[in-house]
Amino acid sequence: MGGLQDAAIVGVFEHPTRWAPDKTQFQIHAEAARGALDDAGLSIRDVDGLLSSGLSPIGIMALAEHLDLHPRFHDSTNIGGSTFVAQVLHAAAAISVGLCNVALITYGSKASSDRFAVGTRGLSGGDPPDQFEAPFGPTVMNSYAMVAQRHMFEFGTTEEQLAEVAVSIRGHASLNPHAKFRDPITIDDVLRSRQVSSPLHLLDCCIITDGGGAVVLTRSDRARDARNGAVRILGGAEALRHTAAGKRDLTEIAAAQSGPAAMKMAGVEHSDVDLCMIYDSFTITVVVTLENLGFCPRGEGGAFVGGGRIRLGGELPINTDGGGLSSNHPGMRGIFLVIEAVRQLRGECSNRQVGDCNVALCHGTGGMLGLRHSGATLLLGKAD
Repeated sequence: MGGLQDAAIVGVFEHPTRWAPDKTQFQIHAEAARGALDDAGLSIRDVDGLLSSGLSPIGIMALAEHLDLHPRFHDSTNIGGSTFVAQVLHAAAAISVGLCNVALITYGSKASSDRFAVGTRGLSGGDPPDQFEAPFGPTVMNSYAMVAQRHMFEFGTTEEQLAEVAVSIRGHASLNPHAKFRDPITIDDVLRSRQVSSPLHLLDCCIITDGGGAVVLTRSDRARDARNGAVRILGGAEALRHTAAGKRDLTEIAAAQSGPAAMKMAGVEHSDVDLCMIYDSFTITVVVTLENLGFCPRGEGGAFVGGGRIRLGGELPINTDGGGLSSNHPGMRGIFLVIEAVRQLRGECSNRQVGDCNVALCHGTGGMLGLRHSGATLLLGKAD
């Protein structure tokens, strides 16, 4: 057996809903699974590997029952927003060693219709590290704002540069008929939106929606028969970042570890990457992720995202579906990074298609930058 390259992605589906009070969470999972399997030209009876997250601690058992599956491989990893990027790696690894032949990854969430305000709750103090932070009442949003403040202090990054991320990604959302927010915005619009945690404004923050999606992987030799074509897995890596017993660098994130490892495995250089799907929980997330992945030196991310570079037609288009800032964010957005990357590599994105897209990078972030978080980097390639 080889490695991750022994598997390929053969089916994807993004649930079109952004508001589903009439559905259960399991319905969204099932409808997404059906869509991805149909995209692959496979049936539920072909599936012998099941991966999911965002359910209860034993929720994958209930999901298997709901789908009437008896998988011989399963994975319910939960590392926050990067989970599903990591699960693509786990599924590929499982296929490469023969633990399963067809792996189905599903996600479904009703964060919006269940009135769950993602990222606004404080820490519980239940975990040992949190005991030193919980008394001060930080939220996820506050921790990202701290990173933004530090980046501005240390490197001179401006609110206008952060706003450029939101404006660019909203431009892509305007081309996606399923995006929640499609009206164009300007830098001034971002800066005039209310400040929610200094220096982050409302339009610097991801939206909250319902939603779901699914991804199907199988062996590379079988992938040649996929209904709509296969996408190659070139490489990937995961990492965890924490405060290291008090040592803190707010501008260094897990991507500094996972990014170089993933690119080395894939055998690609930064100049080979045609599209980046970056977890955009906040505008600062995109800036520091690009730096830590090595697309620009530390501290130069604010300038790097300007001048149209991250827009369609630019040097490095980012989040062409509209991202978590404008399209959808049901709470754990990593699966949508993979779905959009696959569609771009298969040339299916119509008026938001990246020209000559051969290599795509996905990077998911989970948890809280500045405190403790996960990172997962995945390199995908166009089929030969």
